[in-house]
Amino acid sequence: QVQLVESGGGLVQVGGSLRLSCTASGGTLSRYTMAWFRQVPGQERRFVAAIKPTSSNPVYANSVKGRFTMSRDRAKSTVYLQMNSLKPAATAAYYCGAGSVISSSMASHNAYAHWGQGTQVTVSS
Repeated sequence: QVQLVESGGGLVQVGGSLRLSCTASGGTLSRYTMAWFRQVPGQERRFVAAIKPTSSNPVYANSVKGRFTMSRDRAKSTVYLQMNSLKPAATAAYYCGAGSVISSSMASHNAYAHWGQGTQVTVSS
């Protein structure tokens, strides 16, 4: 059974930084595409970043390119999302997802079968 546990959310001022972590149960990172999505109440879960299991190059939503960086530590079975130059629009619950996802579907939340519980990020102005 795939288990994903996010951490690292919190309250940060505009322009600040946060690093989110998602620790997965054993074997998940080598088997599944890993992704970060974010969601605000009343809206659909939206793509942030993702990385395929055999790739070293994450893909990003246009809105976060140049400011967010997704990385992976296989030894720790953990993926990270480093978020810099945060804006109020980044305020959301951030979710880690895992799934067997084809490239054309990486930005679709429906493509991911497994999710963590989410971690809240609030950017204050």
